[in-house]
Amino acid sequence: MIALLRGILVLKSPDRVVVEAGGVGYLVLIPLSTFEKLPDTGVEVLLHTHLHVREDLLQLFGFISPEEKYFFTTLTAVSGVGPKLGLSILSGAKVVDLRKAIESEDVTFLSRIPGLGKKTATKLIFELRGKLPERQDESVPEETSSVFDDALSALMNLGYKKAETEAALRRVMPEASNHSLEVTITKALKTLSSSRN
Repeated sequence: MIALLRGILVLKSPDRVVVEAGGVGYLVLIPLSTFEKLPDTGVEVLLHTHLHVREDLLQLFGFISPEEKYFFTTLTAVSGVGPKLGLSILSGAKVVDLRKAIESEDVTFLSRIPGLGKKTATKLIFELRGKLPERQDESVPEETSSVFDDALSALMNLGYKKAETEAALRRVMPEASNHSLEVTITKALKTLSSSRN
């Protein structure tokens, strides 16, 4: 998984950027909220990325903050919400307003977002209400988000559910922030095992 991308911003538009890193230009799809916070071209940029893999397609999505990325992956985990709609949702409203609308069951607000109909808005509320952290970027420090993402992916591949895996990683991240990915996974596995016993 490509969790972070740091390089020179070569091109930027409201829905995509090209970042040069190590002599390679990466095309990254972004929401409008990230575009508004990008530096000028020719300047170094750091994006929190998510690699979406399909049978016939590899797409890299980028976000200016860990919170935006987390919200994107949470949205796209809901059945019927693909990456394209996930970007549209983040482009149509701020994360803080989206969280507020979901928690207050404001279907009208969500339905105003382009591409998001009343049926899908209701589904988002049903599946996500009460499950969103206050601020994900506070619970997972920016400098450790790459290890967090890679460890989360590895543990989910082992069959652990996303919610319990995230909870275990949040417990070990403060003490594991200076450790390698392997050490972090080991510590999280111990926490997961003890919580099941």
